[in-house]
Amino acid sequence: MGMSSAILTGIAAKKIMTAAWTKGTGNAPPANPESPDTSWGEALVWALASGALVGVARMLAARKAADFYRRSAGHLPRGLQDVG
Repeated sequence: MGMSSAILTGIAAKKIMTAAWTKGTGNAPPANPESPDTSWGEALVWALASGALVGVARMLAARKAADFYRRSAGHLPRGLQDVG
């Protein structure tokens, strides 16, 4: 459940990032930031912004899945239990 929600959230985050980039810059996001034809500035901003958004979205999805698991099973899944 956690993996599928992370994948779906990643896809949604990328679509949101693409729409935001297009609205903010008036241009489509770089198709391939690794290409030497993409400017360094554009590649770096795209990589930082999209990486941060996808990372936060996946973390939020994983937290929601863990919370659902805890409400269903009465405890967190193995590996997510509090360390203390």
